[in-house]
Amino acid sequence: MTLHKTRKAFTALMLATVLLGGTASYAGSAQAAAPDTIQGKVTEIRPARTHEEKIAEWEAWAADHAYKLDTIQPVGSDGKPDSFQDLEMLKPLLHDKRFVFLGESSHGVAEFNLAKTRLIQFLHQEMGYNVLAFESGLAPASIAYGKVSGRSAEQTMKDSIFGVWWSKETLPLFDYIKASHNSEQPLVLTGFDMQLQFPLLDGGWLKDKALAKRLADADKKLSDYSVATDAAAYRKEKKHLISVYKEAQEALKTEANQAHIKQLYPDNPKLSLLLERALGDRIRVAEEYVELSIESTAALEKGDYMPFLETMEWRDQAMHDNLMWLATEAYPTEKFIVWGHNDHIRKAQTEVMGSPYPVKLMGEMLSDEVKKYSYVIGLYPASGKTADNTGAVHDVLPPEPGSVESILAASGAPYTFMDLRYRSHESGNSWMFEPRFAYSWGMIPESLIARDQYDGILLIDDVNPPQYLRSTASSKASTQDE
Repeated sequence: MTLHKTRKAFTALMLATVLLGGTASYAGSAQAAAPDTIQGKVTEIRPARTHEEKIAEWEAWAADHAYKLDTIQPVGSDGKPDSFQDLEMLKPLLHDKRFVFLGESSHGVAEFNLAKTRLIQFLHQEMGYNVLAFESGLAPASIAYGKVSGRSAEQTMKDSIFGVWWSKETLPLFDYIKASHNSEQPLVLTGFDMQLQFPLLDGGWLKDKALAKRLADADKKLSDYSVATDAAAYRKEKKHLISVYKEAQEALKTEANQAHIKQLYPDNPKLSLLLERALGDRIRVAEEYVELSIESTAALEKGDYMPFLETMEWRDQAMHDNLMWLATEAYPTEKFIVWGHNDHIRKAQTEVMGSPYPVKLMGEMLSDEVKKYSYVIGLYPASGKTADNTGAVHDVLPPEPGSVESILAASGAPYTFMDLRYRSHESGNSWMFEPRFAYSWGMIPESLIARDQYDGILLIDDVNPPQYLRSTASSKASTQDE
């Protein structure tokens, strides 16, 4: 689902934010005049602090406590041993964490792709995070990784992740994944999303070519039905489609097919296990999600946004389940880097006022135990331009005074990181403990308590749209709702 299809709903939600969230956003920012009393007697009257004075205090505190990164450029093959010196402060923050979530307020920011690639390099090289899980399909990412050493980095990128990230700025990450594959410490690529994306399952990993053709046809039909509005037609074919996926599941487990997969995809020794999970995902999608999606598409055409939110929550539950399965069954001893939108990774999505997605999403679904051993980083821009999922370019709106972006921008640095998790409440940082405005997609105002949502925030002062590497095959992939 693209942003333009929900533009009317966004507008309504933005209006609700202004009407409902504006006052709440500044709660507690100005202190009323408070008399000091001793045994009921007034001793003196302290003058009220103005809102502008409080913001100035926050900005001064942030400028004093923020970490300023030297660069966001990924390290090349000639990187020096001290290339990550400015990221050393992350080591004590992450030393006991199994999951590091790297968010983004928009999928269409070149600098986010660069910064996250550099962070991934650091986490992999310096801290032993060996699995990168993308907000993209489990099957496409895992299959593409199976041939990573024999294909170009660009081809692996286009075969594995959603088209919104196909850019020159993301390409260094896939160069790095390819280069690391034959090292003693490869960076493994996988996905955790359940959305159907291109390339679809073509069954190339099945030894039975007739079954592979039936699977490819079934996957194409499932994809088409999921964005259509004819529920009756789908119900007629539903049972047959599910039967094809189940047949593929059984064929996958045979000794002959296991050998076939090892020969075709030598770079991913866990591919059979991952494909079995992916096929199970397809069956769940066919059983439940497609009819929800059909209802959602029909409802959006009538201006009804609620069924779409139901599909979002279903999707995020599936993403949560896939990520936990990856961590417990596929890679039980590895540490994970998780790449996704801020909305999907933050810890209490339903508490964000004004969000286009006011439902429980993946990050909020994580157990308290998983959250304890996770560190969630949100990425935001302070100015510049960003692209939506269709590639349309929008100005990043000027930060509201007292917003998360404006406070962090007071550091005066192009790249500002602030740890929130390990801060004790004090007057200068009270902004992170109370509702503040922040922009989603650089233009949708939300009111949130930053410390309840993120463990850290990376603010990039000036941003630009990605330099996309689009092709004919990417046209459908690039318009998925991520």
